[in-house]
Amino acid sequence: MTRPHTAIVTGGSAGIGAEICRQMLNAGYEVISMARRAPDFTHARLHSVLVDLLDAEATAQASAELARQHEVSHVVHNAGVIWPHLLPEVTLQELQGLTQIHLGAAISIVQAVLPAMEAAQFGRIVLMSSRGALGLPTRTAYSATKAGMIGMARTWALELAPKGITVNVVAPGPIQTDMFYDVIPAGSEREQNIARGIPVQRLGRPDDVSRAVMYFADPANGFVTGQTLYVCGGASVSSVTI
Repeated sequence: MTRPHTAIVTGGSAGIGAEICRQMLNAGYEVISMARRAPDFTHARLHSVLVDLLDAEATAQASAELARQHEVSHVVHNAGVIWPHLLPEVTLQELQGLTQIHLGAAISIVQAVLPAMEAAQFGRIVLMSSRGALGLPTRTAYSATKAGMIGMARTWALELAPKGITVNVVAPGPIQTDMFYDVIPAGSEREQNIARGIPVQRLGRPDDVSRAVMYFADPANGFVTGQTLYVCGGASVSSVTI
């Protein structure tokens, strides 16, 4: 029997991350969730590592330990934070925090597992950016770091392609998750206006995003790298007010 691929999914405890974990488990992967909380479901191939990815030292230590224990073939860096503020209220501390969770954590995790991917001449890395990378009011630090993920992925794609490792980005629009509803009140007129402003006339669901991740994660899709797929109902080619 072929040994299953092993995937790290950051932020795997809820929302999009939890759905990615479920989809990967259904596809036969061994899955490791890295998040502050454990997923609210169990599976024989699901493992949980509790870590605050805002903590650079803790993230590096957890990543090194995972690399010692597992031959990781896939990394899906899904964890993220919004912290919305208009420009006058943005703080450098917030920028540093979002830089760590969106960029620094990805670097630490991939650096730790890269030797195993290189030895296997195979790997799949998927970074979760956002339609917000194109710009949204109140998203100075968020947009900057989510846009940075796209540039970072393109660079990694060039560096790692000769080693059989692909690097791609999924960039969701408004998705019905707890993080979305932390900013937009559920059932509010604002939520309804956002849905009406999306060309497909609805908000996205976690499974909309997870299917895009699974495409990039597929071992058969080795000819696709350095790409960004917007899963946003057309918002990236239209306009949306959040």
